[in-house]
Amino acid sequence: MTHAIVPPYLLARIAALQDPELQHAAQAARATLAVPRDYGPARSRLRLSIEDGDTLVAEAVPAPDREISDAQRREVLPGVRVRGEDDAATGDAAVDDAFDGLGVTFDFYWDAFQRNSVDGAGEPLLATVHYGLDYDNAFWNGERMVFGDGDGEIFQGFTGSLSVIAHELSHGVVEASGGLDYTGQSGSLNESIADVFGALAEQHHLGQTVDEASWLIGEGIFTDAVEGRALRSLEAPGTAYDDDVLGRDPQPAHMNGFVVTSDDNGGVHINSGIPNHAFYLTAKALGGHAWERAGLIWYRALTSGTVPADADFATFANATLAAATAEYGEGSEEVDAVRAGWTGVGVLEDAP
Repeated sequence: MTHAIVPPYLLARIAALQDPELQHAAQAARATLAVPRDYGPARSRLRLSIEDGDTLVAEAVPAPDREISDAQRREVLPGVRVRGEDDAATGDAAVDDAFDGLGVTFDFYWDAFQRNSVDGAGEPLLATVHYGLDYDNAFWNGERMVFGDGDGEIFQGFTGSLSVIAHELSHGVVEASGGLDYTGQSGSLNESIADVFGALAEQHHLGQTVDEASWLIGEGIFTDAVEGRALRSLEAPGTAYDDDVLGRDPQPAHMNGFVVTSDDNGGVHINSGIPNHAFYLTAKALGGHAWERAGLIWYRALTSGTVPADADFATFANATLAAATAEYGEGSEEVDAVRAGWTGVGVLEDAP
């Protein structure tokens, strides 16, 4: 199963445009929808730190093993290898942004959760850029990241958004942790967890607190012609964009707005707004850096081995409560924050 950042309902809307001035974007969206998406040794580095005031300590920590290829605007993978781990920057923004974004995401998972790459065992990080002609998406195909350049009218290059890169790599983390069926509520959880860690990777890189962060996914992928900040907002689902061409962001923030649909594998990109907002409410209640407590709880739940592939929202909510209890203790503010997050979006009922 492949996972793409731009949902099919948004591409379908663009593909149906009749405005003569937007026919290039419409054709690019139709072509993007028509393209089928096909489904190493550990490295280390020295990290220096100062301890006890003046003692310089060298510690070996895992390092990413990155390889970027160029599809040269064809729909063929992997493409031509253009940059490896020990190579200098190429001057091609898509190549170098992808390389840097993979490294930032790797560092986030290691620093926050001591996870060594996608599989936890140093798996090489592979990416292909310049995929297809005017291709309006980025996706994880089970083994590599793939980035289109966008149509230039609605979407611009996808490698410039760190949250996009981290989101797609996080689908690999979900798969390596047991997986979540990509349909219905479990599929929405799959998308939501990727959004959560996509947002956290960006916040970690920027050193942002809960209050400083944008909580946006895909910020920067729209051109200036679009009335919108990003594809999704964890802080306020349903507000990421409101555009004459794209319409209004359809994500609900509460179960009372849950969308029943057969489209998009049962609305996986729409209903993910509900667990997304539950995480935001949890992080907001705890404050500070969201990856340190709220993020750790979500990560512990995901990797606990107790979440079935067909988990619904309530099942995952209870897994996060169990993870918070194991990590911080019953009655802790962390447990209370997690419970309040899920009750705040209508997934769990208030405790008696």
